[in-house]
Amino acid sequence: MGCVSQRRVTGFAAPFIRLGVQRKAMAETKKYSGGCHCGAVRFEVETDLTPVFDCNCSYCQKRGMLWTHVGLRQFQLLKGEDQLAEYRFNKRVIRHFFCRNCGISAFASGQDESGEAGFGINVRCLDDLDVAALKLTPFDGRSM
Repeated sequence: MGCVSQRRVTGFAAPFIRLGVQRKAMAETKKYSGGCHCGAVRFEVETDLTPVFDCNCSYCQKRGMLWTHVGLRQFQLLKGEDQLAEYRFNKRVIRHFFCRNCGISAFASGQDESGEAGFGINVRCLDDLDVAALKLTPFDGRSM
């Protein structure tokens, strides 16, 4: 998987790690398909969508992103690795991937503070998901 392979995932400072929120056992997970706007990048993810963070950092706020976190085994890039570009900002530890064609940032990768690798999924990029039905957890990324 090249740029998003398990071997190269580094630097994920997910909001739930900072908040000390413990991930519950993924007993009620569902498989979702998702991707960018133009369809060049497609992925599948298995998640319970708990929690979903509404981060107010400059990047997330300007792009309207809402995040949930999954481990390496819950994410699979189906197509479009060659269409991905990467953006890092601030402490440059989170690898935000976006489609070179349409500019949509559907996921990010990195490690939590304990060294566990995973992916941040922009839940707005999941197909057929009613975002209004989700319980959002505010996260003050602006203060970091």
